[in-house]
Amino acid sequence: MTHSSAATVLAEDETNSIALIIRVCGEALAIPVTHVHEVIDPIPRTRVPRASAFAPWLINVRGAVVPLVDVRQRLRMPVHATNEGRVVVLDITLGAESFRLAMLADEVQEVVDIDPSAIESLPENGSPWPSNYVTGALRRGDDLILLLDPENLFRPEQAA
Repeated sequence: MTHSSAATVLAEDETNSIALIIRVCGEALAIPVTHVHEVIDPIPRTRVPRASAFAPWLINVRGAVVPLVDVRQRLRMPVHATNEGRVVVLDITLGAESFRLAMLADEVQEVVDIDPSAIESLPENGSPWPSNYVTGALRRGDDLILLLDPENLFRPEQAA
């Protein structure tokens, strides 16, 4: 994804330049706050038989059954089955359809303003992260923050 299209994911309107920074497998990830519904402590989850590795569980969030996804699988990170960390509940819109889901995070760090001009493109070749899910990166001190594209990252898998 180019610099300008990565910036567009965050800068469609003024509120999209604000992101929630989480950690997954030691990597700092940014999610536009427009998608964040709430952050909760881990709660009991129910494994769904024959579900994909990406969304293997369901949880009950304030009376609503919500799929719980593990982004490690799509971001090519090691998968582990701990119940530690936090659960980030998100509202995602794909076309005319909106849905709520939750994702696992090892840590929720902070909410930050992101300057779209500071976003760097990922290399076309050799990046360990899939470019269809990670739109760019931002340097903050010694940290590299990966900017997620929630619409693509949480798009349901197509049946084969």
